[in-house]
Amino acid sequence: MQPADMIAIRDIVARQFASVSWTREKPADWSAFAADFLPGAPLYPAARPAASQSVEDFVRRMTKLAATSLPSLRERLLDLQIRGTANIATAIAVCEITENDGAPNRNVELMLLVKTEGAWKIAAQCWDTESPDDPVLHSLNFI
Repeated sequence: MQPADMIAIRDIVARQFASVSWTREKPADWSAFAADFLPGAPLYPAARPAASQSVEDFVRRMTKLAATSLPSLRERLLDLQIRGTANIATAIAVCEITENDGAPNRNVELMLLVKTEGAWKIAAQCWDTESPDDPVLHSLNFI
């Protein structure tokens, strides 16, 4: 993997976290969020049992939450590991999430990326929320 590919993937991950952060005054940038995915890319939220949803369904759900019970959400990247070849890669990101100015918690997000037509796109994404029984930073050897 070339240094330019690493930078492009880091930019996608940073844009993902920035685009899904919002306040009452500043909405999320759902267009930027959706633009990083391949058409039909599945997302697998932390809820169990695991069930895929489309990018469009995820955006609709989060837009409704932002208008009702989740008026603010901030995601901040804490660490990132990227592995791959010239055309396929994985990105494992640990982020801090703050909902409605409450206490922050942490998530781990895994992205499968594909380079197509000269650009990196997310082919699939899944995430999990840290719990006392499963501290993500320790289980992934980030710290």
